[in-house]
Amino acid sequence: MSDDTSSPGTVGAPPARVAVTDDAAALLVRLREKHGELMFHQSGGCCDGSSPMCYPDGDFITGDADVHLGDLAVDSFTVPVWMSRNQFEYWKHTHLTIDVVPGRGAGFSLEAPEGVRFLIRSRLFTDDEW
Repeated sequence: MSDDTSSPGTVGAPPARVAVTDDAAALLVRLREKHGELMFHQSGGCCDGSSPMCYPDGDFITGDADVHLGDLAVDSFTVPVWMSRNQFEYWKHTHLTIDVVPGRGAGFSLEAPEGVRFLIRSRLFTDDEW
């Protein structure tokens, strides 16, 4: 089961659940050049699991325990964003934006050696979006 985003303005369509900042998109372009196709997963676990983790696409196996939040449009490619189903129950009422800030992030996420880390910025859906 996936919860994909739909294009804005589509009557009756669910709102986009994920977006990416320009700075994070620029980093994704560089990471893609080094690692190929990419994906994000947010598990909601302890420690670094509360940050969005960027992997080469397919390196993190998703399944029935995960929800596909949507795809980030970056340059001429897309990056799928996944979240654990349990975590989605807490976040289903929010719009998430993936951003990047200075500092060391998760050891398993591709941006870790770059001296930056991805993070999630969130806002509640408006009544109309919900």
